[in-house]
Amino acid sequence: MATNTHTPIEITHELIEAIHAFPVEREVEHCGRKLSVSPFDFYATCPQCGTRMKLRAFSGATELEDVFDAVFEWMNDPAGRVIADRRQAEIVDDSED
Repeated sequence: MATNTHTPIEITHELIEAIHAFPVEREVEHCGRKLSVSPFDFYATCPQCGTRMKLRAFSGATELEDVFDAVFEWMNDPAGRVIADRRQAEIVDDSED
């Protein structure tokens, strides 16, 4: 059976581990207070003084968050969403075994 293949890219074990360990929130400190924000937020506003803080880089440097953003964009395609939902259900089923 013929299959479509993609150009192979190197995906390191460290990348997979970093994704597994990725936090669901980011702690930011300003004005002596800590607040929790999404790790995907580009900005946060200090509730104490109203200062808007940049949280993510916009430079040429690639961040782990950029990998997630690419996957999220792929999942916005209706076909991608169906495939992602099915795979997530399989992962849940596998973890219950």
